[in-house]
Amino acid sequence: MAAVQELVERVTAWYEDAARDLPWRAADRTPWGVLVSEVMLQQTPVVRVEPVWRAWMQRWPTPADLAAAPTAEVLRAWGRLGYPRRALRLADCARAVVERHDGEVPADEESLRALPGVGEYTAGAVRAFAFGRRSVVVDTNVRRVQARAVTGVALPAPSYTAAERALAASLVPDDDAAAAAWAAASMELGALVCTARSPRCDACPLRAVCAWRLAGFPADEHAARRRTQAWEGTDRQVRGRVMAALRGADAPVPRALLADAGPAGQLDRCLAGLVEDGLAETDDAGRYLLPA
Repeated sequence: MAAVQELVERVTAWYEDAARDLPWRAADRTPWGVLVSEVMLQQTPVVRVEPVWRAWMQRWPTPADLAAAPTAEVLRAWGRLGYPRRALRLADCARAVVERHDGEVPADEESLRALPGVGEYTAGAVRAFAFGRRSVVVDTNVRRVQARAVTGVALPAPSYTAAERALAASLVPDDDAAAAAWAAASMELGALVCTARSPRCDACPLRAVCAWRLAGFPADEHAARRRTQAWEGTDRQVRGRVMAALRGADAPVPRALLADAGPAGQLDRCLAGLVEDGLAETDDAGRYLLPA
């Protein structure tokens, strides 16, 4: 336990000076603002999220505000953040908060996880960052810090394991405030210092106790299992082009005007997928538009 306590104390002390000044960390943050930030930050860098979050919170500062918003406006406001189904889930989440919790984001994990689009990570993050409560908060940054500092490997396994979950729980302090501080600090360390490709070990508060460093920086044992998909030519790229066209259109868009988004067969597949996902719809003339 002494080793765990030292690790936690080193990281949280570092965080006091190194934490980025982000709006969803401000003293006047709301639980809703924290929840919105966590959904937006999924697979999306902070630099892209911050301006969209600010505009979003100015426009829809409460769950009730978003719950009443037309779907087309929600998708336009989401802009180019990517994975636009997150915007639909966030709107569904807002409606559920209004219907089940009188418009107030709940603090208990069971109620949070029952909300649309809120899983294990998001529920834990909202409990920690919005309410200052003890929870296990593990994203890719935290997994990497744990893997290197404690387990002594270059990178965690491609999929989250039961052993990682148990390790994460064992590192969380019992005290609410200390646990919330650890959640934020360990995530920040992974984002700023213990990065995937170019870790800044000399600037790390754990450099003297990091198991990976002490073992001589062994190579990634899972390297052969990691696959990265090129962006060019993917369905995601074509869907993104279609969504951009629909967001920018003042009227329904004929399929012919979407032909540049991708090859015909791929375009048809993507259009059908967007309609099925509730991100687009067709009018009586077969033209495409954002849902009402």
